[in-house]
Amino acid sequence: MIIFFLFFIYLLFLLLNNFTDSKFKPSLPPGPTPLPYIGSVISMLQNKPTFRWIHGMMDQMNTKILCIRLGNVHVIAVSDPDIAVEFMKDKDGIFSSRPDTMSSYLASGGYLDTILAPMGDHWKKMRKMLSREILSMARHKWLLKKRTEEDENILRYINNQCNSNHGDTKKLMNVRILAQQYTTNIVRKLIFGSRYFGKGSQDGGPGEEEIEYADSLWTILVYIHAFCVTDYFPWLRWITDFDGHEKIMRNALFTARKYQDPLIDERIQQWKDGVRTEQDDLLDVLITLENTRLTADEIKAQILDLIIGGFDNVSNNIEWAMAEMINEPRIFDKAIRELDFVVGKDRWVQEFDIQNLNYIKSCAKEAFRLHPVAPFNPPHLTTADSTVAGYFIPKGSHVLVSRLGLGRNPDVWDDPLTFNPDRHMIGDKEVMLTDHNLHMFSFGTGRRGCPAVLLGSTMTTMLLARLIQGFTWELPLNESRDNLKENFHDFSKAKPLLALAKPRLANNLYPSS
Repeated sequence: MIIFFLFFIYLLFLLLNNFTDSKFKPSLPPGPTPLPYIGSVISMLQNKPTFRWIHGMMDQMNTKILCIRLGNVHVIAVSDPDIAVEFMKDKDGIFSSRPDTMSSYLASGGYLDTILAPMGDHWKKMRKMLSREILSMARHKWLLKKRTEEDENILRYINNQCNSNHGDTKKLMNVRILAQQYTTNIVRKLIFGSRYFGKGSQDGGPGEEEIEYADSLWTILVYIHAFCVTDYFPWLRWITDFDGHEKIMRNALFTARKYQDPLIDERIQQWKDGVRTEQDDLLDVLITLENTRLTADEIKAQILDLIIGGFDNVSNNIEWAMAEMINEPRIFDKAIRELDFVVGKDRWVQEFDIQNLNYIKSCAKEAFRLHPVAPFNPPHLTTADSTVAGYFIPKGSHVLVSRLGLGRNPDVWDDPLTFNPDRHMIGDKEVMLTDHNLHMFSFGTGRRGCPAVLLGSTMTTMLLARLIQGFTWELPLNESRDNLKENFHDFSKAKPLLALAKPRLANNLYPSS
């Protein structure tokens, strides 16, 4: 009798608890009805690429915030700027950590970096170190000469290609390769003090080492935040490498580290032996930190962080900006007129000119808005139950802010699918490539905002400005002006931008061979 009574009280408690929960606790954001235990994993696997499935679901359900359960994890996707600000700024104390995934664990050497590390003492130490020692304004000025050398090198390379064209000064150039070459070269120069791992190619371009290295970085970027089944069912990793995801990631990391890690080990030993005594690049700075001593493994993880974060966003932006501008001569001509007015034709654009190049920056900003480098920002992890936009967000949720949804949001942008740099020109106000209101996503905001905003903005503006100032660009005769399609599996341009380049300034201004 007592047992029956206790059982009855227990059932009554469950019913009352469910009633009060449903009555007073906010509901989850809308989303597909999950299957028991596995959630929506089957649908995810049947609808690749996953990011297009998620965006399609948001359109189908007419919602700016979506909840998809994968295993026991709630994945929250957001495409509204006000909701995104609530996640990333207003309540970023709860939403600033990172989830534990196979790829991020491997790429960060066990979370020894900054970008992928969860919130905690290590992340605070690394973030503080980056802000004060690596990406500060003082350090930015210290590295000016190295950036300038790479600005000149890309001009030299293109001009040499044009002059080697048997009397015809027009040369068909692969703008994607140019942008990737510039960004990887400049990051290597800032970190290691050298443009190439090897000798480069005879024409001044990257060698086999740099090409293999860049390919490995792109692979890491593709897989580091991909939707992997074993991230939601970790026990599967002991049984199978689902989709070969882990093998691909390990191979790419092996390739990247076989070039950079020996250089780091050698440099550390040089400092220990007293062979090296003066700082010349960022690797020297990381090795000789006094207030924040780093282990060799922490330095290696942070170096990979800096390299990965330093080249993909910029190179993707430049290719798309150039493609859109060449496709619309009116926009290209306006950018040329600004450069001729601000800089002139008797000297090269310099970093001190950037503040006055509002239209050039508007073109870059518009490319960030319309053509993001990735569908989502790096995922945020919810560390406590919370309520956002009136919805319940459970602890342990993975929050994804849609770069695509923000930048192409018709509630924010007029004619959002049209490339229109003028939309960013507001009176005499200086154009900045960041947007802390998250009407678009370029460098993020909040605690997890990109700490390299200054460097990324400088690299983007300088490369775009020098390509436009130094050369005329036109599509080859067989190339259609509507060639602005993006890849289905990512947001890169479906075909690399091939354009005819021709020097437009006096020959004596170009850096010599």
